[in-house]
Amino acid sequence: MESIGTWWMWAGFFAIVLVMLCIDLFLVGGGKRHRVSFREAASWSVVWVCLSLAFAGALWWYLEGSAGRDVANEKTLEFITGYLIEKSLAVDNVFVWLMLFSYFAVPQELQKRVLVLGVLGAIVLRTLMIFAGVWLIAKFHWLLYAFGAFLLITGIKMWWFADQEPDLAKNPVLRWIRGHMKVTDTLHGERFFVRLKEGGKYLRYATPLFLVLVLVELSDLIFAVDSIPAIFAITTDPFIVLTSNIFAILGLRAMYFLLADMADRFTLLKYGLAMVLIFVGAKMVLIDLVKIPVLLSLGVVAAIIATSIVLSLRKEARERKARAGSSTATSRFPGAPERWAGRPRR
Repeated sequence: MESIGTWWMWAGFFAIVLVMLCIDLFLVGGGKRHRVSFREAASWSVVWVCLSLAFAGALWWYLEGSAGRDVANEKTLEFITGYLIEKSLAVDNVFVWLMLFSYFAVPQELQKRVLVLGVLGAIVLRTLMIFAGVWLIAKFHWLLYAFGAFLLITGIKMWWFADQEPDLAKNPVLRWIRGHMKVTDTLHGERFFVRLKEGGKYLRYATPLFLVLVLVELSDLIFAVDSIPAIFAITTDPFIVLTSNIFAILGLRAMYFLLADMADRFTLLKYGLAMVLIFVGAKMVLIDLVKIPVLLSLGVVAAIIATSIVLSLRKEARERKARAGSSTATSRFPGAPERWAGRPRR
């Protein structure tokens, strides 16, 4: 399949990823056990976004000089649109991580190691899946229709079940692990496995943190099945697909800690993500009938996400105001409902 990527562009991209991962993991306390502050998470989120935009600018500058302005504009818009789609869909992944850490009562200072390994695993996994997807689409064009139908169905299901929380106690993977491995009842720091004495000998036990790691990797695999076909609706250029996807993944850990204390404020965001999947799925199904410009796709996705965020914040503000009003009324007239319950109206 044709691609704008040359060998040195691929090498430069992987070099940037490797350097930034090393800085994040080793030079900025990424490997140390500590509670990530909101300020630190916000700073790193800005760094990742700025790095992605700088990459987009460098890509446009190179293509404008080598292939012309039209190609530069087209490919840069494809990168930004793919990045925005992946970044948006990753929010749902963050919500799942929050649920997992809450279910297993993992304190925030112990979450970093799981997320580091989760992001590294996601980078390797998605790289393999993207190259496999590019090869399959090059051989079988009809797969684009299958991907589109899959995204449509997934988007409709996400909308339908947006308010339902999954029951982790019934998760088949979790039940299988507990049935085939010895698991401790408590956490043991950042350790995934420990040796405990039982019946006069030491046995190897998995810790709840290992269960969280398995479910984090599994959740990313599930979300990758949604997000990677979504980018194929924008472009099938492997260089654009991979770079936009990986740049979005690199900032996922910082975004998690940024949203950790604010997730309850974005109650309508899942509906926005469902609409994004439905729009992208429809675009893929109609890819050979209706050509939707990349700039229009970018505008639609951005508008959906922005609208769902604004409506979520307004809804949260109204509910907070209502709670405050109810609290004020109760404090002014303590016991009023009980006293007035049986009194006839005049």
